[in-house]
Amino acid sequence: MQVLKFFKAGYVVFSRNSIYFFFVFILTGKKEKGRGDIELATWLFFIGLHLLFYYFFITQLNFKYTFLLGLEIPMPLLHGPFLFLYVSALTNQNQGKRYFDAVHFIPFLAGYLLLFSFFLLPVKDKINVYKAEGKPYELLMTIFLFSFIFSGILYTLLSLQKLKLHRKKIKDYFSETEMINLKWLLYLIIGLSVIWVLVVIGDEKYLFSAVVFYVLFIGYFGIKQVGIFTNSASILNHRESLSLKIEKDNLLNKIVEHKLSVFPEIKETNQADDVPAAISGNVDAKKQPEKVKYEKSGLSMTSVQEIHRRLTDLMQKEKLYKNPELTLTDLAKIMQVHPNILSQVINTMENSNFYDYINFQRIEEFKEICVLPENQKFTLLTLAFECGFNSKTAFNRNFKKATSVSPTEYLKSTTTKFI
Repeated sequence: MQVLKFFKAGYVVFSRNSIYFFFVFILTGKKEKGRGDIELATWLFFIGLHLLFYYFFITQLNFKYTFLLGLEIPMPLLHGPFLFLYVSALTNQNQGKRYFDAVHFIPFLAGYLLLFSFFLLPVKDKINVYKAEGKPYELLMTIFLFSFIFSGILYTLLSLQKLKLHRKKIKDYFSETEMINLKWLLYLIIGLSVIWVLVVIGDEKYLFSAVVFYVLFIGYFGIKQVGIFTNSASILNHRESLSLKIEKDNLLNKIVEHKLSVFPEIKETNQADDVPAAISGNVDAKKQPEKVKYEKSGLSMTSVQEIHRRLTDLMQKEKLYKNPELTLTDLAKIMQVHPNILSQVINTMENSNFYDYINFQRIEEFKEICVLPENQKFTLLTLAFECGFNSKTAFNRNFKKATSVSPTEYLKSTTTKFI
């Protein structure tokens, strides 16, 4: 019976490990690998290795391959840093040099230094320590336990901060964020938090079962969501990456600065429509003609008001917000204004980011057309799509944010009937 138990345990662990290493194979075999792919592949490899050590433990094979004893103890210190680096890569917030990433793994390496005296023990003594459940290394095991807890809390909070910054950033650039907000990463972070709780209070069997489901969760969303295995695509799904758009902004900024240096006589006056607004006087040229970046001091209030007037006119006449994929960069190109300047104007005059501003325009459009008699034959969602929304969730959320009531409640207040 004991042999059968070990065989079944080995089959379960190895079959689950095969899933992890299969994901690693997919990631490492890609022709074009992003930074997130590398982070995830490495992380999955160590998760599989960690679970493999568990298999040796429950089958007592670690007593046969004694050189493995102790190697698994610091491994929980790996998962927090890998989660943090993976979230950083997917949200395009990991632009530093790779060797700085090694700092996060110092506690993991320090764990092996703390175990140095254990590694020097004779094989028989090592086995006795395991059979005695850690005695006489109780203090060291307590240190490891608190280290695991601290690491789990720290990297959970850091990962949540990265995700929060990402969501804030995309709202400055995009009018639709449903496909690029990486909401599933929030569940990924919460999942690891649950695992840390199980480390402290749970049974090892439940712990490693949770790890299995956790990795399957990564794999499921990795396959379901286009781009999770491709760093650049994960940010924007089927559109250009956020980093690429920022690079374009920077390039445009350099062009503007160059033109300002070539045409120093440009003043704060209205020029022809074919001249970019940042060059045609929407920058206070007398004070700081070279400042076209996102700085409030770089624009006079007169310039801000003028750009805002043009923006308002454009929205009223062209109704560009009806384009569900409208971005800040697209709108800035149409207005011939640098994206950073346009963002500043929206923030200053509307007290809002680009995302909220555009969706407010869509809500106002919906409120206008929903009361028209000719539109009574259409559903709410059809009208919402007509206004620029591309999902029911986004429409309901933004409508309630703008009006404090749901679309249905609003319609009841207008006594309008819809199909």
